Amino acid sequence: MALDPDLKALLAAWAYDPDDCVRVVTLADGREVMQVRLPLGIEQYEIDGRPDGERPHGAESALDYHIERSKNAGDSNFQLSPDDCVELFNEGVLYYYRYLHLFQLNDWPRTLRDTDRNLLLFDFVARHAAREEDKQYLEQWRPYVLRINAISAAMIELSEDCHQKALLIVKTAIDKIEALPEIDEDTFKFERQRSLDALHELADQIEKSMPQTELQKLEIQLHEAVTAEHYEDAAKLRDRIRHLRMDEKKS
Repeated sequence: MALDPDLKALLAAWAYDPDDCVRVVTLADGREVMQVRLPLGIEQYEIDGRPDGERPHGAESALDYHIERSKNAGDSNFQLSPDDCVELFNEGVLYYYRYLHLFQLNDWPRTLRDTDRNLLLFDFVARHAAREEDKQYLEQWRPYVLRINAISAAMIELSEDCHQKALLIVKTAIDKIEALPEIDEDTFKFERQRSLDALHELADQIEKSMPQTELQKLEIQLHEAVTAEHYEDAAKLRDRIRHLRMDEKKS
């Protein structure tokens, strides 16, 4: 019996909502996939491996295939042809769309995995492309990928209450973006500034949310007491702060 090619019933069962348009479902074979509801259709991504489930050249991805080629040819002698680069660029877009939706789902480990993968792609093309324009093509988006990568890594650390590690990750990403060579492309300039602004804001949020020591809490209470002109309370807080500082010096 032929299936009805009309998709209206399928789409009606999942109404389009731009604020809630991504889901992970388990298929009949037990495999998890990510589905994205679009205004006029549904996209489906493999959660692991290449997003479209294809195996170019018999490898998990075109990037894996070309990395293996470079090892066999001798890394320093290997070059990517323009057609190789187009294949890699198109594949990178597939991973971009997947990690964009994974980010929306707050799936930080998989977003980190896919952004790590695309940063590897950027580095590989910049090192091996035969044409200079291919070497430079992806660099305009590097600030953006560094930002999403750092946010994902930081969120993983924050989930474990490792605020200092999260802050270090964000500040390291800021340093990397600031150190990027200047590119005369509007996309690069926009993404660099937007990424720096977002990472500075995240760093501020992490610093504000850090667990406070007893001394830090007392100093905040002292400031509040003085501001409210509760001088008797302020005097008691100063005594407690003085004792704590003396104990710290002894230890």
